Amino acid sequence: MKIFSSILILIGLAIILFLFGPVIKQEVDYTFNQLTGVRYSVDTTVAWSSQRPIYPPNTDFSIIIPKINAVAPIVDNVDPSNSIQYLKALKEGVAHADGTAYPGEIGNMYLFAHSTDAFYNVGKYNAVFFLIGHLVPGDEIDVYYRGKLTKYVVYDKKIVDPEDTEFLGTLIEGEKTLTLQTCYPPGTTIKRLVVLAKLQESKQ
Repeated sequence: MKIFSSILILIGLAIILFLFGPVIKQEVDYTFNQLTGVRYSVDTTVAWSSQRPIYPPNTDFSIIIPKINAVAPIVDNVDPSNSIQYLKALKEGVAHADGTAYPGEIGNMYLFAHSTDAFYNVGKYNAVFFLIGHLVPGDEIDVYYRGKLTKYVVYDKKIVDPEDTEFLGTLIEGEKTLTLQTCYPPGTTIKRLVVLAKLQESKQ
């Protein structure tokens, strides 16, 4: 009986690790990096002993968030109200909401990696933006688009209702802004966590 119970416990632990392994690893890595002072950067010209280079998966359309070591391609022009379309996109990377701005354009660019229709999909769909809750004002977000790097700086974050669509529109009149969205808490669709950022600088 004890052997059977032990086997069930091991099976349960294996299932948990399989389902939540990606996000557990991210949280552990993030905590370790914070404790040891490791920093990631797309700027490889700065040679700090604690700096680690971080590279985009492509320069056509992708995102890097150095603080949390998040790297992903961006799938262009995805309808956030079409679950079939965005679930397919989120298997490949982060989704860019159709009708929203692109890097360098005046307006708001809306990126999401939020679809967790059940807790067991948290690792499958939510891992890329799992740690964006750690972002604070002043943190950097890098977006590559058509070979060009555009830098944004975080200025706010909010927890909102799923029906709240105001962040799809203009955040600051005449400004170039970025919104990141994920589900909150992870593994649920109860709320949305949005991180708001403004253009910092742009370089070739």
